[in-house]
Amino acid sequence: MIDSRYSTFVEAAVSAAILEQVQVTHLSLQRRGAAGFTLAELLISVGVLVLLMLLFTELLNNAATVTSLGHKQMDADTQARELLDRMAIDVAQMVKRPDVDYYLKSSSGTAADCGVCSIQTGNDQAAFFSTVAGYYSTVPTPAPTHTTKSPISLVSYRVNSDVTSSSYTRMERMGKGLTWNGFSSSWTPMVFLPQTIGGPTPPLNGNWPSAVSSSATDSSYEVIGPQVFRFEYYYLLTTGSFSATPWNTSAGSTSVNAMRDIAAIIADVAVIDPKSKVLVNNSRLATLAGQLGDYSSGMVPGQLIASWRTAIDANMSLPRPALSGIRLYERYLYLSPPNLGTP
Repeated sequence: MIDSRYSTFVEAAVSAAILEQVQVTHLSLQRRGAAGFTLAELLISVGVLVLLMLLFTELLNNAATVTSLGHKQMDADTQARELLDRMAIDVAQMVKRPDVDYYLKSSSGTAADCGVCSIQTGNDQAAFFSTVAGYYSTVPTPAPTHTTKSPISLVSYRVNSDVTSSSYTRMERMGKGLTWNGFSSSWTPMVFLPQTIGGPTPPLNGNWPSAVSSSATDSSYEVIGPQVFRFEYYYLLTTGSFSATPWNTSAGSTSVNAMRDIAAIIADVAVIDPKSKVLVNNSRLATLAGQLGDYSSGMVPGQLIASWRTAIDANMSLPRPALSGIRLYERYLYLSPPNLGTP
């Protein structure tokens, strides 16, 4: 009897404990359900996350664009700086004597010491003697040795206009090393007037016709500005005024006369960065160069490249990304005082 009651009591206690545990578990599950996210909260969270991702992606894209533009400008700046630095050295060491020839732009006709000085439409060109190191080819033979190489070089700058050349629309520099007089009849030494660099006076077409040509082939030319497609220059006179002629016409000068009237040559170049260049072929780039006007009388520094920028912005035939990759530069290339000693 006692065992039966005890068994009944134990069963009742166990049932009560189980019931209590079930109630506790149910209450815990209810509390957990109350602390979870609702569907609306989940949708809002996902929307915020997507918005943050979009903003982050836009930020990365803008940063990449700014970085790319910065690299493009640095590429153009580097190339223009190297070119203009080289030109500054050549001009500063120019041989300035009344008994040597020059090939320079002039809006006032030729002169006895500027055999082919003339108006230059489109890309300008210049050739002159300078006391800088030059290139000596191994031909013709015999090749000059270090004792027969003179300290004078013939320097020429041009934008190549030969459509069949790999250098078409690219800036080139000639640094032709000259030999001492009497070294060899195969090598033309530094020459004095009346012999000219190039032009109508004897010998026919001058001693170095390739130096005054924008397309003639010569191994002494090298590409110095692969993305420089427009070159223009004019002069700062010693009076402080600007001119398209390398002598002071207002003072009655009629010849270069050792560049005594010139304080500096002002060079302007247009450069397209390498990444933008792939969007434009050489023919279209040459057409664009033709749309960038020449220096005209009365212009002051800054006006020429401002007119170029206006023409570039107004161009509707080339891709805008290519046009935005064009940079314009202007620099004063100062001359040293004329060396007017006798030969």
